[in-house]
Amino acid sequence: MRESLKKIFVPALFVAVTAFPLSASGAHKSRHPNCTSGSINSRQDRQDQRIRQGVGSGELTRRETRRLAAQEARIRVDEVYARRSGGEFTAGERARIQRELNRASQNIYRQKHDTQDRN
Repeated sequence: MRESLKKIFVPALFVAVTAFPLSASGAHKSRHPNCTSGSINSRQDRQDQRIRQGVGSGELTRRETRRLAAQEARIRVDEVYARRSGGEFTAGERARIQRELNRASQNIYRQKHDTQDRN
């Protein structure tokens, strides 16, 4: 039963979180991936684009896509909790989210460049 809940909850969570993107109100949004001021949302958007591109080109299988999307959804949830804890990120929270985004980016790259593709 626990597995069936995961199968329903994780995709539903991803849809709910990505349907209402977060924006850093008044924060400077940099395009540089290593810049820590306001770049979290833009990095998430770019990583979502990379996943969509991988689906469109057939580089990602359905299973890989589901896993990557779930990872992105978990990061968005972590961001929501961090923002609730005081309105803005502390340096530690921001660093933790950046590390999660780095790991997700590496996973996207690996999955797009492995030998598996959608037939």
